[in-house]
Amino acid sequence: MCRNIHQLHNFEPPATAEEIHAAALQYVRKVAGAARPSQANQAAFDQAVAAVAAATTALLAELVTTAAPKNREEEAAKARARAERRYAS
Repeated sequence: MCRNIHQLHNFEPPATAEEIHAAALQYVRKVAGAARPSQANQAAFDQAVAAVAAATTALLAELVTTAAPKNREEEAAKARARAERRYAS
């Protein structure tokens, strides 16, 4: 749906509250179709971000996996390599 929302599950260390909030904000922006809401919609926008962040936190707490945790630096390096291949001229 949105390339700026990244996987948050199964990382060591676990996703931070800031990462969860950023993902929730991106999701709500995408659904609302606006990067910034009007003053009339700000409260609803903020409430939606908080609700999505809470749901994401609950989901991450409940998910179970047998896979080894991923390393953030290794995953970032893989993403950079994919981007270099994709955008190479």
